[in-house]
Amino acid sequence: ETVLKRTMGLHCVLILCFFSGWAVGYKHGDNVTLYVNKVGPYHNPQETYHYYTLPVCRPEKVHHKSLSLGEVLDGDRMAESLYYIQFRENVEKRTLCQLTLSEKQVDQLREAIEELYYFEFVLDDIPIWGFVGYIEESGFLPHSHKVGLWTHLDFNIEYNGDSVIFANVSVKDVKPVPLEEGAGAAVGGVGVGGGSLTVTHTYSVHWFESPLAHARRAERLRDYSFFPKTLEIHWLSIINSLVLVVLLLGFVIIILMRVLKNDFARYNVEEEGGCDDLDQGDNGWKIIHTDVFRFPPYKSLLCAVLGVGAQFLTLATGIIVMALLGMFNVHRHGAINSAAIVLYALTSCVSGYVSCSFYTQINGQRWVWNIILTSSLFSAPLFLTWSVVNSVHWWSGSTQALPATTVFLLLGAWVLVGFPLTVIGGIVGKNRAGSFQAPCRTRNIPRQIPAQPWYKHTAVHMAIGGFLPFSAISVELYYIFATVWGREHYTLYGILLCVFAILLSVGACISVALTYFLLSGEDYRWWWRSVLSTGSTGLFIFVYSVFYYRNRSSMSGAVQSTEFFGYSLLTALVFSLMLGSVSFWASLAFIRYIYRSLKMD
Repeated sequence: ETVLKRTMGLHCVLILCFFSGWAVGYKHGDNVTLYVNKVGPYHNPQETYHYYTLPVCRPEKVHHKSLSLGEVLDGDRMAESLYYIQFRENVEKRTLCQLTLSEKQVDQLREAIEELYYFEFVLDDIPIWGFVGYIEESGFLPHSHKVGLWTHLDFNIEYNGDSVIFANVSVKDVKPVPLEEGAGAAVGGVGVGGGSLTVTHTYSVHWFESPLAHARRAERLRDYSFFPKTLEIHWLSIINSLVLVVLLLGFVIIILMRVLKNDFARYNVEEEGGCDDLDQGDNGWKIIHTDVFRFPPYKSLLCAVLGVGAQFLTLATGIIVMALLGMFNVHRHGAINSAAIVLYALTSCVSGYVSCSFYTQINGQRWVWNIILTSSLFSAPLFLTWSVVNSVHWWSGSTQALPATTVFLLLGAWVLVGFPLTVIGGIVGKNRAGSFQAPCRTRNIPRQIPAQPWYKHTAVHMAIGGFLPFSAISVELYYIFATVWGREHYTLYGILLCVFAILLSVGACISVALTYFLLSGEDYRWWWRSVLSTGSTGLFIFVYSVFYYRNRSSMSGAVQSTEFFGYSLLTALVFSLMLGSVSFWASLAFIRYIYRSLKMD
C-alpha cells in the first residue's frame, strides 16, 4: 500500500510538472543547453524548415532532442547546437565557427533573408526568435537593394536564483555581413576568393538577475514582442456582442412565447377529442401532429452527425475547461495539440453512444453500419486533408511534415483507442436506448405539404440560421485566427468560454424559431432542416477564413495556402457538426414541448 501511494504521488508530480513546467535548478557554471529548432518565412507561420537546412554552424553529428507529440505536430525539430552557455557566466564575442560558403550557399542565404526568414532557438523551454539577416530597400533613382547576414548574436538571459526566467537574442550595434550576388564582396573580417565567401560566426552571452519568480516566467514571455502584438482584452467588443445577443435572444423568446400562448389558447378551445379529430377545420402547426414525428430519410447519416457533433461539443468544452484550470503552459510547446488528440480519442465513446442510441430509438436496423459511419464521418475527411497537406510539406522539405513514427502513433491511437471506444459507446447506446417518446402517433400515409413561400426555403433558413451565430462570434473569431495562423499565445480563455456559451445559446434559439416558422407552414420536414439551418455557420466561418487570408494576413505560397485552406475546411466542418447537433436537440425538445402541451386524449 505504501509503495502504491508513493507511485501515485510520483505520477501526480510528473503530471503537474508536465503542464506547469518544472523549474530546472542550475548551479553557477552549469551548462545550459541551447537547442536550434526551425526557420521559416516570417509571414507564413506554418511553413517551417529545420534550422540546419541553412548553411550555418552545425556539429559534426547532430543530436536531436526527444519531443512530445504536440511538439512534433507543431513542426518542432529541436537539435543540439554549438553554442556553449554556462549558467551566470558572461561571454564576450566567442567564436562559434568559421564557414566558407559557396556561391550556391550564399544565394540560398540571400533568398532566405529576402523572404524574411526568422529562426527559433529554445533554451530551458523558452523560445528565442531572431531574423537570419537584414534587408534594406532605399531610393528610387538610383535604387539600392542591400542584403546582409547576421554573423554575431547577443544572448540576453534573465535568471532568478537557480532557474532561467527569460532569454532573447539581440543584434544591436552589430553590422551585418553583406551578401552580394555572385558570392559577395570583400568586407572587413570576411574573406572572399574563387566564388566563395568566408564568414566567422560569433556570439556573446549576458546574464541579468530578475525579480520574477519561476512560476510567473510565462508573464515575461507574453510581454516580449518579437512578433506583432494583436491580442488584447477587447472588453468593448465583447460587451457589444453580449448586448446584441441578449437582445436577440430576448426578442426571439418573448415573441415566440407570445405566439405560442395565442396558439395554445386557440387550439385548446376546441372540443376535446382524440388525436385524429384535431386536424378538422384548422391549420398551422397543430394540423401536422400526425406527421411531425415521421422519421426522416438517411437516418443513419443524421444520427452520425448528431453523435460526432456531441463528441466535438464535449471536446471543445474539455479543452476550454483545461485551459481555464491553467493546464497549458505557454512554455510547453504543443500542449494543446497533445490534449486535443488525447481528448478526441477518449471522447469517441460519446459519438458512438449518442449516434447508436438515437438510431435505435428511430427504428434503425443497421446499427453496425451506423457505428462505422459515425467513426469515419470526421476521421475520413481529416485523413484526406492531412494526406494532401502533409504531402505538400514533405515535397517542400518543411518540418511540418510528420515523420513516419508519428504517423503510425496517431494511426495506432485511432485504431486501438478511438475506434474501439466508438464501438463500445455504440453498443452501450443501443442496449440502453428506450422508446422515442412521441406525444402523438404517426399516420401511415404522409400528409401533402402545401407550397411554401420563398422565405421558408432551406437556403433562406440556412442563411439566417448561419449568419446570426456567426455574428455572435465574429469578433472573437479574428483573435482565434490570429492565434492559430499567427504568432500569439491565446490566454483569454474566460472570454472564450463566454463566447462559446453565447454561440450555443444563439444557435439553439435561432433553430427553435426557424423550426416554429417551418411547422406553421404545415411543413413537417424539420429533422434535416434543423441541422442545416444552424449548421450552415460553418460555411460563414470558411468564407471568413478566405477574407482573413486575403485581407488580414500576409500569408502566401503553396505550402502555407494548402495548409490554411485545408484545415479551414475541417474547422468549418467541425462547427457545422457541433452546431447542427445543438440545434437539432433544441428543436426536438421544443417540438415535444408544444405537442405535449396540447389537450389531446
